[in-house]
Amino acid sequence: MRVIQALLILFIISGASGYAWDKQPGQPPANVVISKIVFQKLAQNRSFIGTLYYERISHVSSEVSGLVTKIDVRAGDQVKKGISFVSLDTEILEKEILIHKNLIEQADLHINHSKINYQRMESLYKKGGISERDYDDATFVYKDALLKKVSAETILEKLLIQKRKSVINAPFDGIILEKNVDSGDWVQQGKQLASIGSVNDLFIRVPIAETLLKFVSPGDQVPVIINAYNMELTGTIENLSPIADAKTKNVFIKIRIPLLTKVAQNMSATVFISTGSGQKLAMIPRDALFKSQGTDFVYTIKEEKAVQLPVNIVTYQGTMIGADNEHFTEGMPVIVEGNERLRPDQSVVIVGEK
Repeated sequence: MRVIQALLILFIISGASGYAWDKQPGQPPANVVISKIVFQKLAQNRSFIGTLYYERISHVSSEVSGLVTKIDVRAGDQVKKGISFVSLDTEILEKEILIHKNLIEQADLHINHSKINYQRMESLYKKGGISERDYDDATFVYKDALLKKVSAETILEKLLIQKRKSVINAPFDGIILEKNVDSGDWVQQGKQLASIGSVNDLFIRVPIAETLLKFVSPGDQVPVIINAYNMELTGTIENLSPIADAKTKNVFIKIRIPLLTKVAQNMSATVFISTGSGQKLAMIPRDALFKSQGTDFVYTIKEEKAVQLPVNIVTYQGTMIGADNEHFTEGMPVIVEGNERLRPDQSVVIVGEK
């Protein structure tokens, strides 16, 4: 009897527990922000790996010989056009400049003296007071004084140019790619001091199959990802290499990208190039995407609940992707905020729209 009573009590307790468990509240609704799908005619694209490079590189050299007294840059430093970054010693040059300035002053004194004598001799010659030889000698001395001044001025001008060339300036806004000298080095005329890459001429070189050339044109804008920083930006196709690879038949496309800092020549970049003709695609914000077991998905909303839909990405367009799945329709909502912890069939509350 006692065993039957114990079993009855256990049955009642377990039934009550099950009832209480069934009545526990479910997962609360999630607050989400949505965006609505629009359709756009776009070409299919595919990712290609390219290489960053500076198309315009100046191998800055010295036009004069001298001792390096100052160099204000290191490899990787950014410089502005016209800024001086290498200085050569000009101490001896300064003395030579001073000497020729004195020679010019001396020449002026000689000119003034010889001019007075020349004018006097010219007046006497016209009156027949001196011989022609004396007149010619006075003329020679005066003209010789004039030429000596011109010669001294020319040498001074050359020395001043040499002094100016002793300070080397950046030819354009750029990045120091290579530094070849340091303070205390003696440089000869023509010595390469540094290499500078123009920051306004940064390109990506991308190899593509020759069969894809019909889908690209100069001026086309293409999505680009700088792989080192996962940085997304837009590049512009400038032109293509006139020589194809002899073995692969690939052709290199040159893509201009905006000015960037903290990048190095030969870094990699991912470029999305058109690989087909245009088709009508569902445009979806990339914020709506999430991956599950290696597949891309988005959440839409049906009957106030989150519904998971697969996404076949055909093309990338900046912050948007184009998909060709048949289940997407014009104006369909997709969740762009609050989708990180959602579960299928979870209740949602729309708190905003982008």
